Amino acid sequence: MVTVSPNPTNHQEFFGTELGSIYLGDAAETLTERISDASVDLIVTSPPFGLVRKKDYGNVDAGEYVGWFKRFGHEFYRVLKDTGSLAIDIGGSWIVGQPTRSLYHYELLIMLCHECGFHLAQEFFWWNPAKLPAPAEWVTVRRIRVKDAVNCVWWLSKTAWPKASNRRVPWPYSESMLALLKNGYRPKLRPSGHDISRHFGVDNGSSIPPNLLIISNTDSNSHYLRYCKENGIPVHPARFPRYLPEFFIRMTTDPGDLVIDPFAGSCVTGEVCEELKRKWICIDTAVEYLEGAVSRFARPNDGSVEKSFRPMEYKASHPAAAWGSSDEPALPPDGGRLHRCRRRNEFSE
Repeated sequence: MVTVSPNPTNHQEFFGTELGSIYLGDAAETLTERISDASVDLIVTSPPFGLVRKKDYGNVDAGEYVGWFKRFGHEFYRVLKDTGSLAIDIGGSWIVGQPTRSLYHYELLIMLCHECGFHLAQEFFWWNPAKLPAPAEWVTVRRIRVKDAVNCVWWLSKTAWPKASNRRVPWPYSESMLALLKNGYRPKLRPSGHDISRHFGVDNGSSIPPNLLIISNTDSNSHYLRYCKENGIPVHPARFPRYLPEFFIRMTTDPGDLVIDPFAGSCVTGEVCEELKRKWICIDTAVEYLEGAVSRFARPNDGSVEKSFRPMEYKASHPAAAWGSSDEPALPPDGGRLHRCRRRNEFSE
């Protein structure tokens, strides 16, 4: 059973299920009005990034981002339990007109720790193998930078001991580890000084995951996309793949725990929580995106819904795999500032 509010207003429930609710409104104001102190187990979200170019979903300029985010940070700290966690997917930004990076997402991390009181439990890096080579000017035109393919994900906590277990998010063993388990391993001291004991050869069924999350963002024909198209609803342009919030939901919460996504967009987090039996609250300011988000919780039960997508493995090449000889053209002495137009043989910045 689901309910949809016909005339949604700020901080009122827009949509609900037995496990969760979607609210329309500003996240900080909604949390203040609706959520009591120390009641939330996990906040996992992908807020609008501090980009230099405006997007349809209302991002804030990188130079103003930390100040804008501060009030959210204080509310996040207030509503989280002492054992709770905050996971923020935050992409980087390039400074206008030059091939250098903004520091805004690092400044955000420092502010959340120094001013709001959070601990940095661990930093993660989300590698999206499907990301296009960008920014094009520096990567594909002047060829003076590599493509920006990783987002930072800050895992923060109120105390140094948040509730968590990496046993919830196992990795499969590599081929080399499987061979080692099959053929046996002799304990020894590595040249690096690490003492690899006999316990290294114990088969635990899976491997401990790294803090590199390899998740391709290639959704192109989901029920959500079809629903939006069929009903003339705008698709949220910055959806994160379900496996990103699911990683932290699995690792840091139990069934029945409360998870909040304060910048929910199309409510991917709520959909994952619904499937994993977590209580959830999603908040967003854009009613048009929430109208599409409803489809994630009202799927038809007629066999037409696609089967659950199974993750695939991606190959990461060694950085030297395609290197050539050392006989290469000289590097541009100006760092690539002047770019030669191949067609007209002219230089421009």
